[in-house]
Amino acid sequence: MHADQVDVTAEVVAGLVAAQFPRWEALPIRPIVSTGTVNALFRLGPEVVLRFPLRPSASPDLRAELALELEHARMLAAHLPVAVPEPLGLGEPGEGYAGPWTAYRWIDGEPVHPGRLDDLDGFARDLAGVVTALRGIDTGGRVWSGSGRGGPLRAQDAGVRLALSASGALTDTPRLAEVWDRCRDAPRSDADGWIHADLMPGNLLVRDGRLAAVIDLEAVTVGDLAVDLMPAWNLFDAGSRETYRRALGVDDATWERGRGWALVQAINALPYYVETNRVMAAIARRTLRAVLEQARRVPSTS
Repeated sequence: MHADQVDVTAEVVAGLVAAQFPRWEALPIRPIVSTGTVNALFRLGPEVVLRFPLRPSASPDLRAELALELEHARMLAAHLPVAVPEPLGLGEPGEGYAGPWTAYRWIDGEPVHPGRLDDLDGFARDLAGVVTALRGIDTGGRVWSGSGRGGPLRAQDAGVRLALSASGALTDTPRLAEVWDRCRDAPRSDADGWIHADLMPGNLLVRDGRLAAVIDLEAVTVGDLAVDLMPAWNLFDAGSRETYRRALGVDDATWERGRGWALVQAINALPYYVETNRVMAAIARRTLRAVLEQARRVPSTS
């Protein structure tokens, strides 16, 4: 998927585990087939999942990012109504792999697929409960850090324009440009809060038709609460989209910013993954179709 990604093998993983976590040395290792774009995943015995960045680096910045992800996982576990990954260890660079990596407790479940859920409205309410709990966590005065999702939408304009220019044969870029203009300029008056910032279908695990866990916490940050509205377009249909909005009590301007964040993610993903990750490209197409829908209006709750 990425020109600079590395091929992480089970043999390399076994050597790193034996050298750094000898208590796990005897556990079987197997790669996990995943449509994720950031990490190679390995199951270690029945209870552990190992995450190896596809673009490893010995830079202190990457290690700090992974350590912060572990910290966020511990923090969120105390507040969210569903499971999050439980940190078990932070691995270091070693033979065959040039960067840090992480170990978490395995969570049973399947990534959500809208076509396999009997109750999308119930799922929308479940997810809204998670987002509401996130919003209720004290930020301690933190604000958006200046990188990643969560800042002013206008800062995404150049990237969106570039992605639109690369997607003319893939989607209805003239109409998307009109939507983007509206979303980009939607006003904002609320304060920054805690956001997951990557609520993609692959990061939501389902058991028995209900939301069981929210995973992949590398993007967790403090920022614009509208970012976590993205599932309204990348996952839900028109009816459950309205359910999600009502459950979160979202006003018109925040809703437009949420649609803008969904557009940002999808229009950047579509041309990048169209040949290398069909699942991600399909999600991007579904998101962009939903962004263009003239959904029924719901009363503003502001």
